[in-house]
Amino acid sequence: MVLDMYIKVSICDDNAAERERIGSLVSEWASASGTDINLNEYCSAEEFLFSYEDCKPDILLLDVEMPGLNGVELAKRLRASNRIIQIIFITAYSDYIAEGYEVAALHYLLKPVEPEKLFRTLNRAVERVIRDCRSIALETVDGTVIVPLYEVRYLEACKNYVTVHAERDYTVRRTLSDFSDKLDSRFIKAGRSFIINLLWIKRVSKNEIELKNGEIIPIPKAAFETVNRAIINMK
Repeated sequence: MVLDMYIKVSICDDNAAERERIGSLVSEWASASGTDINLNEYCSAEEFLFSYEDCKPDILLLDVEMPGLNGVELAKRLRASNRIIQIIFITAYSDYIAEGYEVAALHYLLKPVEPEKLFRTLNRAVERVIRDCRSIALETVDGTVIVPLYEVRYLEACKNYVTVHAERDYTVRRTLSDFSDKLDSRFIKAGRSFIINLLWIKRVSKNEIELKNGEIIPIPKAAFETVNRAIINMK
């Protein structure tokens, strides 16, 4: 895996020996995979937050049990403003797995971390970092707008127009099929009128989808199995 970009990786762990060991493994993975990285290490959540605006990592290897602000609390703060950082919890305890789902952590690794498991998880994280760099160009009345795909909640067709619902809504004179080759596997067509970002789905029922921001999208009953299966099979 050779990339035309470098990946920013941060390690946050109050145990100096663990930081050193994980840092060494990350460097070994980067060398073996041909991944150019910028690696930073922090001894506390507070130190990480102080430097966050300067480092803004793509991948965060985060200890859970730390004095002061713990790893779960730090992850919740990050998720409030950053939906794309790849969080990998590293801990000696399995008690926090539920909290990991709450903050959309990529994975949970138990100490002592097994190198192969860490390497596989880092490969998955990089795949997601690359995925989240993708965007679509929309020709609007105000000119061309570049919208990152991770911001897109869903696309909605109405007659000869499609509204792209993202941080802002953009309506363009297009059809849903015009977007099929511009989207990736995280998007699923649900009926004739909607294409939905699977990562935004909170709940699916026989006739509607609830998004994580509370929006409700009606779907035909025939779409339920397709959407449900796509969620289960999603990486």
